[in-house]
Amino acid sequence: MFIKELNIGNVKLNNNILLAPMAGITDRAFRIICEKFGPGLVCTEMISGKGLFYDDSKTKQLLNMSGEQRPIAVQIFGSDVESMKYAAQYVSKYADIVDINMGCPAPKVVKNGDGSKLLLDLPKAKEIIEEVVKSSSVPVTVKFRKGWDNDNIVAIKMAKIAENAGASAITIHGRTRAEFYSGQADWDIIKKVKDSVNIPVIGNGDVKNVEDAKKMFETTGVDGIMIGRASLGNPWIFKQIIYGMQNEEFSISNAEKLSLILEHLNLAINDKGDHVALMEMRKHISWYIKNSKDASKIRDKVNQITDKDELVKTLTEYFNMT
Repeated sequence: MFIKELNIGNVKLNNNILLAPMAGITDRAFRIICEKFGPGLVCTEMISGKGLFYDDSKTKQLLNMSGEQRPIAVQIFGSDVESMKYAAQYVSKYADIVDINMGCPAPKVVKNGDGSKLLLDLPKAKEIIEEVVKSSSVPVTVKFRKGWDNDNIVAIKMAKIAENAGASAITIHGRTRAEFYSGQADWDIIKKVKDSVNIPVIGNGDVKNVEDAKKMFETTGVDGIMIGRASLGNPWIFKQIIYGMQNEEFSISNAEKLSLILEHLNLAINDKGDHVALMEMRKHISWYIKNSKDASKIRDKVNQITDKDELVKTLTEYFNMT
């Protein structure tokens, strides 16, 4: 049985299928929708250490967790030691776990030396983890990639550094920064990382269904799996995997899917107002209806809508028809 409780420091997770942090995606609205389907842990979007250090109000809004199930990890990013220390101390008042992002491949992040760029500066990475662990009142985890590129594969070194610096668990994505999200995730490196440390190792990359999850557990021996892109438009994947591991099936009807999308929309509106929520929900609706009948036609229509009532009417008609 691969599904089990997972302890990260003194935090007990009910299961070991987790929602990955995704910038621009895992806001409060999306997390609440995912929480309905029982992931062992959800994670915020990545939060700038410097943004918190300089008291930026938009950055602080990302810490809104009202009405959510626990536990929640807050992910922070940055390469400035002082601001990361401050951020760790600040967010650990709200979070159950503080996660350090050392894997983000986005150009606007790495150009400042943050995210996966730290994989080219392991002494700096070590210092940041040590100081964040000292400053946080909750367990600290680290998420990173297998390396910067094929000439700089540092995952095993990085895992040992994180463990020795006091991290309570690590998540390894089986791609280099150079690969972004292309090609296939390297599960062999995930297994090597798992074999190299004694803290929990969470595997990330290319788990799209229960069969992939079983295969990752079998081939890598990881303690848990983190689901990112496969949850887009499919937040029930957590329950599908948990049920599937017990040879049971889980699916949702069109009526349930519509209800879920409308709840997601209302949550987004409550947090961000009509205009921003309607703009941001366009991508989510596109994911929710992917591979459905007339998906491209309805997507084009949704992308023109600027009124909530019209959007609800359009979606209701579409789901009643399909």
